[in-house]
Amino acid sequence: MFQLVSDVENYPSFVPLCEKMRIKSRQATSPGVVTIVAEMTVGFKAVCERYSSKVVCDENNFEINVTAIDGPFRHLKTCWRFTKAMDQDSALNRCLVDFTIEYEFKSITLGLIMGAMFDKAVHNYTEAFAKRADIIFKSKA
Repeated sequence: MFQLVSDVENYPSFVPLCEKMRIKSRQATSPGVVTIVAEMTVGFKAVCERYSSKVVCDENNFEINVTAIDGPFRHLKTCWRFTKAMDQDSALNRCLVDFTIEYEFKSITLGLIMGAMFDKAVHNYTEAFAKRADIIFKSKA
């Protein structure tokens, strides 16, 4: 799951509203830690926004932290935490995923227009990762 979420280049192929992703930079900042600066274009009907974010993929701690650098957000932080778990009934390896997001739009008007839609989009966004995991991991089983 860590690899799936850290593969930001493929987001346009399965993440709702993600129209384009451009990697501005990628560097190993320490052993097991890669920092990516990416620009995402999101769109819904007549609204199209671009924003850049810093994505820190820490494989040592199975954590991915994303912070907006610019764009329509005054504040945007997401955190993915992955914990290995065993399904006692089937003896399968499982992964518990903890996802948190904090955000605030710069513009009150954009916040009013996008707020409810953005909340729904975040829900669809997390579901898209679950569906993508089903496709990828069931095909490998």
